[in-house]
Amino acid sequence: MTGRTQHVTYEHGQAFLASISERWNYQILREVFFGVSRFGELKRALGISATMLTARLGDLTEMGLLQKRAYRPDKAWYEYQLTDAARELVVPAIVAVTRWAESRADAQDADARPLLHTACGRETDPYLACSNCHQPIEASALVPLASQHGEDS
Repeated sequence: MTGRTQHVTYEHGQAFLASISERWNYQILREVFFGVSRFGELKRALGISATMLTARLGDLTEMGLLQKRAYRPDKAWYEYQLTDAARELVVPAIVAVTRWAESRADAQDADARPLLHTACGRETDPYLACSNCHQPIEASALVPLASQHGEDS
């Protein structure tokens, strides 16, 4: 193996889901994805205390989901961006949850956030599709295959 010493296990998935499903972590990641990147902006947008926000930003940075960048040379003020790892795994989850919530909101409560597909430059509504037939996948049409792994694991 090149550089990998561990396999990703069920426990890794549980730990990840527990960390992003924590109320503030999910909301912070969502807001950073949608362009709210500075501490003060996040504090106002979320209604979170400075102490809690500081702790959660530290946790998300330590987990490798956010990176911080100083934006003032005279003060230790930072803005936060999603890492490539977060974009790969967290963004699809955020988009799916956000779209699900928007589809169930009352018309007056709906605050849809449009998405741009940078490859084609057009607004998009992403969806999960089959890699073979390219048709959208509904939850009711997706089932796991029997495990192909040996019994010695």
